[in-house]
Amino acid sequence: MTKSQFQNTSDWIDAKNAQDPNIEIYQSKRYPKELLYSNRMYQRLMSFYPEASEEVQIASKAQHICRWEVARESFPMDRVGYLKWREDLKKFHANTTAIILKKAGYSEEFIARVSFLIEKKLLKKDTETQLLEDVICLVFLEYYLDPFVHKHDREKLKNIILKTWNKMSEKGHQEALKINFSTTNFQLIKEALGL
Repeated sequence: MTKSQFQNTSDWIDAKNAQDPNIEIYQSKRYPKELLYSNRMYQRLMSFYPEASEEVQIASKAQHICRWEVARESFPMDRVGYLKWREDLKKFHANTTAIILKKAGYSEEFIARVSFLIEKKLLKKDTETQLLEDVICLVFLEYYLDPFVHKHDREKLKNIILKTWNKMSEKGHQEALKINFSTTNFQLIKEALGL
């Protein structure tokens, strides 16, 4: 595939995510929340596995594309509602990305593969789905664990960390332990994992 195809796709995903009305402040700068997440995903993928296929690269950038358009509040506020919201989001992200990929001129097979990855099909069985899941977990642990620490009690946090850890590969685990965690958060992780 030509670079311009990938570059166009990347720019269009960024343009969509730049419309996020939710703002996150990082290092004293303001970012649309999902644009920042998308950039973090792509950067982490390329540092963790630089030889990742173009399909995985696009799936990493589009993992949360336009997420704010499918509000959590539009589903029942219970466990079943949460799971339904998550499933619907995966399809929404895959469909939104597929429209961009068609516009960029990618083949049906390529588009189907990116959708497969965004929907996280065959986790633990498909190596690229697993790679994407590793990157999602690494980005969560590096950037999004800390806000959780201020919202939840210790037992719930340990449970969240353990669930995240169990989704990852051994290579993902090794990479996670290289993250520069705060002393408090690293202690929490060690407790959760029984290290």
